[in-house]
Amino acid sequence: MRRIETTTDPYPVDRSVNRSAPPSTTPAGIRRRATLKDVAQAAGVSLSTTSRALSGEGYVAPAVRDRVREVADRLGYVPHAMARSLRSQVSRSIGVLVSDLRNSFYADLAAGIAGRARDVGYTMTLVDDQGSAEDELSAARAFVSTRAAGVIVTPVSAEVSAYLLAQHVPLVEVDRQFFPDRCDAVVIDNQRMAAELTEHLLALGHRRIAMLIDETEWTTGAARSAGYREALAVAGVPPDPELLVAAGWEVDGARRSAVELLATRHRPTAILAANNVLAEGLWRAVSDLGLRVPTDVSIASFDDARWMSMVSPGVTAVAQDVVALGAAAVDRLLARFATPDERPRTVTLAAQILPRASTAAPPA
Repeated sequence: MRRIETTTDPYPVDRSVNRSAPPSTTPAGIRRRATLKDVAQAAGVSLSTTSRALSGEGYVAPAVRDRVREVADRLGYVPHAMARSLRSQVSRSIGVLVSDLRNSFYADLAAGIAGRARDVGYTMTLVDDQGSAEDELSAARAFVSTRAAGVIVTPVSAEVSAYLLAQHVPLVEVDRQFFPDRCDAVVIDNQRMAAELTEHLLALGHRRIAMLIDETEWTTGAARSAGYREALAVAGVPPDPELLVAAGWEVDGARRSAVELLATRHRPTAILAANNVLAEGLWRAVSDLGLRVPTDVSIASFDDARWMSMVSPGVTAVAQDVVALGAAAVDRLLARFATPDERPRTVTLAAQILPRASTAAPPA
């Protein structure tokens, strides 16, 4: 049995341990982070006892546990979360995949996820895939390898969701859906809000209404274009294929598309942008052509970006609480952790139209 003595240190110390150098210093004097072994040596206990004392898993005498934790605090020791999750197959980290953090929609979404995750004791690992399906899948593989507890994604392809589902990773799709029958989702009613925004323009007297759209293959774009066409049909306005314009993913592309649309002889009297990026391109195009809003053309948009209330006239927009969207995604993920066999659920959050001065009756 090893002999334990009492020294001027208030805690019993194992004299068989070499304590000649601070645990956070290498023999060459180079500073480094403290390890579990450093804490065990300084506290005079075994590695297994140190691990149990710090993790709270397994029995450790209260006095020993307190001593180990005091030493860990003094040395600045931080547990290796990844190693712990690999051992236990459980993590307190949520993987988050978004399409473009330069877009305020995704930045606010990430903020909502981070805040709610922090409230419930989880951390967030955030990846911006820049809309690349390849990068998105690569990040998903990394989340699986590091044992992320679950993943929240704004998917740009069905492949990433299919991969995570095949790996049995709890998954929540946000804003866009590829597998409504196989995984949870948090969205807004895009078709209804697009219809209401189009109806707002129709009620002002517009009949030649264009829509700038990024895509129509994902649920978001498909639903918004469907709502636009539905409102026109209900109002008895014949659809004009030339007024549903694929404007790309970037401000500059949307700007060029809008210039072409507005430079025609029979230009639309109102234009609806399917998201805030397209709306910015549209706003710049109107300025390029010297047109006045809403005297010459009314504009409205999805996604109430901050700039829309700062310009003059302010832009009529569909506003959704994106921070709440992120928080709701975390709550849905937590519900999935608690009831893994529950049927997938799609949570639909409310949105509203904020009428501003960018929409008015068409020119006579």
